[in-house]
Amino acid sequence: MLALQGATRPHVEVLSALGADPVEVRTPDDLNVVDALVLPGGESTTMSFLLDSSGLRAPLQARLDDGMPAFGTCAGMILLATEVLDGRPDQESLDAIDITVRRNAFGRQRDSFEADLDVEGLAGGRFHAVFIRAPFVERTGEDVEVLASVSGHPVLCRSGRVLVSSFHPELSDDLRLHQLFLEEMAA
Repeated sequence: MLALQGATRPHVEVLSALGADPVEVRTPDDLNVVDALVLPGGESTTMSFLLDSSGLRAPLQARLDDGMPAFGTCAGMILLATEVLDGRPDQESLDAIDITVRRNAFGRQRDSFEADLDVEGLAGGRFHAVFIRAPFVERTGEDVEVLASVSGHPVLCRSGRVLVSSFHPELSDDLRLHQLFLEEMAA
C-alpha cells in the first residue's frame, strides 16, 4: 500500500478484511518487502513529488518493470499511466499500463458522482463506483483490456498484472475489485 499521501486507510481495511497483510510503503526498504502495491487516490502531482523526495520512484519503477502487480485507483491510475493529460508539465508517470489519462476529466469536486458499472468478468457484474474529481482514459494500448466505462470513457482497465480504476472501490462496501486484484496477484 503506497502510503505517501491519499486514501490509504480504507484500502488497508479492505485488504485486511480479505485476509491480506498490507504493508504501508513509505521508503525503498518498505517496498522491498511487498509482493504487490496498491496506489491509492489522492492528489497525483503531490504523490509524484513525494515519490521523488522519498527515493521511491526509481525502485518502484524497477519493480513495476519487473512485473510487480499494482492496483491504482484515481490518482494511482494517473501515476501508473503512460501519458497524463492536464497534469503539470514536470509530472512523470510510471508507464506501467499503456493508457492516456485525463486528470479531473469528469470535473471538479462538486462534479463528483456515483454510478453502477457493468464490469466485464466480475462475478455478480455490476459494481457501485464512487467518482471524486476522477480521471478517465482517453486512449488504451493494444494490450489493455477495458473492464468498465462511463459515458463511453474507460474507467476500469487491466493489462497484465496492472489494474487501474478512475473511481474509489475502497469507498464502497463491495470488496470484489480488491479480491480480483489479490487473485490476479496470486496467479
